[in-house]
Amino acid sequence: MLLTEIFKSMVIVKNRPPPSGAVGDTDSGGAKSDDRLAEAYRSQIEEIMRKEAERRTTENHDPLEIERLRELSLCVLVEANHTDIIPALMARLGIVRAALDGHGGSLVLSSWDFEECESGTKRLSLVIDLDGACVSCGAAPGTLKGIQDDLLNDPEVSRVRFDSSMLEWFDDLQKEFVLLHGGVTFV
Repeated sequence: MLLTEIFKSMVIVKNRPPPSGAVGDTDSGGAKSDDRLAEAYRSQIEEIMRKEAERRTTENHDPLEIERLRELSLCVLVEANHTDIIPALMARLGIVRAALDGHGGSLVLSSWDFEECESGTKRLSLVIDLDGACVSCGAAPGTLKGIQDDLLNDPEVSRVRFDSSMLEWFDDLQKEFVLLHGGVTFV
């Protein structure tokens, strides 16, 4: 459903006139113009996807609860084995949250460790697994990268890795792709 709506948005964006400055400023092969036009469309699509993901997330979750969860310390929650740890991790996800929610997926915290910083503060090293429909999704490599990047934006998280048991979900081609190009680490 989300991909269908994104595709429809892409068609709408493609039918818009090109942004000013994108046409007429070319080298001999038109490469600059093509690059600028592609970048303009990419930016527009990213914005449409972000807005749609935000809409879906606020439709399915109370924004006040999301904000409350974002304000909680992940370190404190993990140490206390608190039931809010998974919701707090999910609250820190961006666009990828809408995909997880839409496909019945969620995070599973397989393990964690503390790493001490030079300042004496603790930061988390997380090992994440997924559950729900995410375990059989062909888009899982992109989902993993999105989860990693979003969680690393939290100042209490120093490292995100993924449980190697997830590799069993993929066929040989998917497994080779995610290991070579996925930008994530499995342990």
